Amino acid sequence: MPKLHGKAPIATMILALMLGLMIFEVVPFVVSVLIAAFLMIVTGCVRTVEEAYKSINLDAVVLMAALLPMATALEKTGGAQFISNGVIDLFGNQSPYILLVGFYLAASLFSYVMNSMATAIILSPIAITVASNLGISPYPFVVGIAVAASIAFATPVASQTNTMVLTAGGYKFNDFVRAGLPLQLFVATVVLIFIPIFFPFVSK
Repeated sequence: MPKLHGKAPIATMILALMLGLMIFEVVPFVVSVLIAAFLMIVTGCVRTVEEAYKSINLDAVVLMAALLPMATALEKTGGAQFISNGVIDLFGNQSPYILLVGFYLAASLFSYVMNSMATAIILSPIAITVASNLGISPYPFVVGIAVAASIAFATPVASQTNTMVLTAGGYKFNDFVRAGLPLQLFVATVVLIFIPIFFPFVSK
């Protein structure tokens, strides 16, 4: 099916409109997306609804739908508490900063073989439970996990964006390791310095 290159400026403006509506909270997020989708259709950026459906990555939708209940399951079954107790037994006598580094490294390693959102969904309730049991703020750990899971530059499997670039650019797995690993280490150093500053372990 031929590409609609002439519609690129219109699609870009619609995207900017959607982001503006979200940023300034003019309407709810869902309404912003629906408005953008409607405009994409009426302006001809998307020729048919069927074409739009075909562009959806159903694998990602199914993956997220299957993983989202996992956090609830960990809470309801006591799995998060069980893992939390194990973490506390191993690192409970250490400083909260050591715990932060541990969760950050765990999220980074998980994101090498799992989707970044899945990593955050699985580790976040565990981190929150650990923080609650130790009487400290969960925000540093949750932010650390979110950042670590989102910057898996050294692997093409952590996010769909990496995978699409891998295919389109003709890259190899080693290309991500060579370019991404130094960048990931640099970001980790900066993030682990500033997270405790902006998100203190002790809630005020």
